Amino acid sequence: MKAQLLSMTTPDGPFTIIARDGVVLASGWTADPQELTGQIHPQLLPDAYEAVEHLGAISAAVEAFYAGDPAPAMNVPVLQKSGPFRAHAWDVLRTVSPGAPVTYTEYAELSGNAKAVRAAASACAFNAAALFVPCHRVVRTDGTMGGFRWGLRIKESLLAREKQGLAAGLSVAP
Repeated sequence: MKAQLLSMTTPDGPFTIIARDGVVLASGWTADPQELTGQIHPQLLPDAYEAVEHLGAISAAVEAFYAGDPAPAMNVPVLQKSGPFRAHAWDVLRTVSPGAPVTYTEYAELSGNAKAVRAAASACAFNAAALFVPCHRVVRTDGTMGGFRWGLRIKESLLAREKQGLAAGLSVAP
């Protein structure tokens, strides 16, 4: 299976996307694709990569996010593979409103099991499709950032950007 590889320049640094047939397999703030391939489920892992300059709606959604409109990123198809709870939790993340982060406890409740806070946190940790599955929208109960694979500076930037979009009255519904 061959996949497309695109690195984009963003205000938060390089953003790399691995996609196949218009579907995101992995993405994150790195210029090194090797930092992404380890997050792709072995059954989905491409055996070859083709560098491209644009990925249509996928790269357009990244550009829209950085222009103040996070909604298109939630419409980009994503393919990740895991157990039933984690797969459902990833889908739930895409319903969390931009600019209105939830706590890990709230995220567990939204995912259908209020007692599964650690499992919800694990879903964030193993999310391969950053931005398109917005794990940056989950924070600690005390409101602090918690962890983020791509660094707290980027998580803070993403949340601030979404909050600014809300304040400016942009439509940011997922």
